[in-house]
Amino acid sequence: MIPFVEQLTEKQRNEVKRQMAIYKLGVQDIIPTEELETKVAKSILENSPLKIKLGLDPSAPDVHLGHTVVLNKLRQFQQNGHVIQLIIGDFTGRIGDPTGKSVARKQLTTEEVEHNAKTYFEQFGKIIDMEKVELHYNSKWLSKLNFEDVINLAGKITVARLLERDDFDERISTGKPISLHEFFYPLMQGYDSVMLDCDIELGGTDQHFNILMGRHYQEKFGKEKQVAILMPLLEGLDGVEKMSKSKRNYIGIDEAPNEMYGKAMSIPDTLMIKYFELVTDLNKEEIDTIKKDVETGKLHPRDAKMLLARTIVRMYHGANAASAAEKNFITVFQQGTLPDEIPVVTWAGTDEISVIDLVVKLKLLPSKSEARRMIANHGIKINGEKVENSHLIVAISNGLIVQVGKRKFVKINRG
Repeated sequence: MIPFVEQLTEKQRNEVKRQMAIYKLGVQDIIPTEELETKVAKSILENSPLKIKLGLDPSAPDVHLGHTVVLNKLRQFQQNGHVIQLIIGDFTGRIGDPTGKSVARKQLTTEEVEHNAKTYFEQFGKIIDMEKVELHYNSKWLSKLNFEDVINLAGKITVARLLERDDFDERISTGKPISLHEFFYPLMQGYDSVMLDCDIELGGTDQHFNILMGRHYQEKFGKEKQVAILMPLLEGLDGVEKMSKSKRNYIGIDEAPNEMYGKAMSIPDTLMIKYFELVTDLNKEEIDTIKKDVETGKLHPRDAKMLLARTIVRMYHGANAASAAEKNFITVFQQGTLPDEIPVVTWAGTDEISVIDLVVKLKLLPSKSEARRMIANHGIKINGEKVENSHLIVAISNGLIVQVGKRKFVKINRG
């Protein structure tokens, strides 16, 4: 039983249960759950919002659905009146988080950090209310530490504890170097929690060690310890690897509606419910109904996936764009016809060009090697005909339609 439960009214107890059910949805781990329930109850009893921390290492600011797993959980806390603390690691970013890295991270300049942080804010505004967010830059306190302060901070953690990190252990076992400054990253992240008196810190499961540093240092400094909420890492469209732009298995939140919808329709059936739980704004009851209807056969997996795709597009582009993207998908993929709207490109080049050069010049693919691979996989069409020969010479004519993959179309207009 949570402390001071006898002080709560029945209505307040029900509110604790309601919030806890929301916060547990889709979560990998809560460390510890009992403390989270106590903090929520105390917050309700005292009518005082909790402070929820998310630290950002602004080194890769292009946000995809994998990043929104944590952001969606932040939104849930925000909707219940709690305060979101976004910490921009403008100081720690100069080191770079070594988590999951086999080599030291490139250190960022101040200008790079500021540019990336601005990009984050613009994209995060699609998910959480940035006007109600506390923004902090950890250089405000970390840059003021003198050498004696740093020694004191380092004295509150053992080397053995730091070497528990899998990435450090792996690099040592394989003979790869670890710079001394890399050990200070988790120390500084933990000190951030001390300075802001955080109640809860969110992150992916790969941030397990760093987030627990917050609890460690808050205890060492005589503060109430934060609760760690760890969210699962989202598999990408391949259904295997963690969603990542480098692996090209991602859905970006800034992508066009048709592209976003089409990509969502390629999510493996086995991951549909996980996506509903982690990247949509549907509530638990709605998701449970979808899951049950799919299991009983009442809802076809294809229709469930269309609902998922429509929901994702609606969240970032609105209901009208979602309906239009679904109509486009049905037209192009289920009926096999051309979309109603095809981008038109004015062509001022030669009358004849190799198909490889054509798709690259039209920016449908980034490189010639990608074009060759796409042809080998029968993924390029000229006026609806599959290209079988990578050495094909294309005669440019007005109205020529070039298609790459299932979602990229261009119509050529002779200049």
